Amino acid sequence: MLTWKSILTFADKGTPIPDQTVTKTDEEWRAQLTDEQYRVTRQHGTEAAFSSDMCSLIEPGVYACVCCATLLFDADEKFESGTGWPSFTQPVKENVISYHGDSADGMQRIETRCNTCGAHLGHVFPDGPEPSGLRYCMNAVALQKIEVV
Repeated sequence: MLTWKSILTFADKGTPIPDQTVTKTDEEWRAQLTDEQYRVTRQHGTEAAFSSDMCSLIEPGVYACVCCATLLFDADEKFESGTGWPSFTQPVKENVISYHGDSADGMQRIETRCNTCGAHLGHVFPDGPEPSGLRYCMNAVALQKIEVV
């Protein structure tokens, strides 16, 4: 189980190597993604709070990166944080997310990116529920929900 201490270590020393990498040109990303998905994932934007019904949708399934389809989160780790963005306590594997210090907007945060394709996902904070205490605060447009069959 990842903890805040392990997240800070990854942000400082580097994230575990991903299982694979996906690289595309800017033109390929623009052709694949909607304008909002591109703005958030490729330009490190943030969608408006409470703009997606994914926040309160708690049902079985998994969540993948909208850019490369890498599995990122299981719905079993999802919770309603009240923040306006989908929130999770743990990724499906230690190496699917990369962590980067982010001091934009005068805040000290840890940015999360897909470790496979580099898509901006959101941020992780140390104010989630136990036992990990983590809250992965994700942009809904950066995720695609996949039903479990």
